[in-house]
Amino acid sequence: MIMEGGDWLVGGDLEVLERIKWNDGLDQYRLTPKELKQKFKDMQADAIFAFQLRNPVHNGHALLMQDTKRRLLERGYKNPVLLLHPLGGWTKDDDVPLSWRMTQHAAILEEGVLDPSSTIVAIFPSPMMYAGPTEVQWHCRARMIAGANFYIVGRDPAGMPHPVTKQDLYEPTHGGKVLTMAPGLTSVEIIPFRVAAYNKTKKIMDFYDPQCHADFEFISGTKMRSLALSGENPPDGFMALKAWKVLVEYYSSLQKNN
Repeated sequence: MIMEGGDWLVGGDLEVLERIKWNDGLDQYRLTPKELKQKFKDMQADAIFAFQLRNPVHNGHALLMQDTKRRLLERGYKNPVLLLHPLGGWTKDDDVPLSWRMTQHAAILEEGVLDPSSTIVAIFPSPMMYAGPTEVQWHCRARMIAGANFYIVGRDPAGMPHPVTKQDLYEPTHGGKVLTMAPGLTSVEIIPFRVAAYNKTKKIMDFYDPQCHADFEFISGTKMRSLALSGENPPDGFMALKAWKVLVEYYSSLQKNN
């Protein structure tokens, strides 16, 4: 990828003379750190917690964000604001494209799964390099610069499986561990990601309890894709219906194109 960049790479301090535009209908979501800070100020936020993702939002993700907000309110914050900050650069070829993800995220807010009045959705234009704990530090620091003071970090957040052995290339908890001791993250607190799975008894996405392992089902991205491709609905409580319809529409468009 570096070699494909051509003969020259620019480094050092950059002065941006004109705003970069993609002209893809999503530029209104590409907010600079300054613009994000101003939005937080206008909303009178006293805590900003950031959640990064490169996938559609299901109710397990939403549970993590809702639980973080609850914990911040319990700690005495009056107006915590969520920065939902999906990756907008290159991702793997089988990932859902950005435009479809943004439509899906909008549906999540319309359904009230996340509170629109205390959520800012913006695009983080970085590519996904799958570079493990090194990349996680970049993800976190970039959000800190944009005004976030809490950052939710997941399991293996910038990792991927080995192409042959299918084993994780990075130890799944290292991203979170590295952030707790990384220099330079002076004004951001790391919120560890609790594992959520589908609770078959309660019919909701719930925090996984090993004591009740039989009650839980881990719905993988592969299974989610196969359900959407066949036009089937996921289990009740897995994802907001309007948001699921966006995914079904995306995967059916792939079949038409093929």
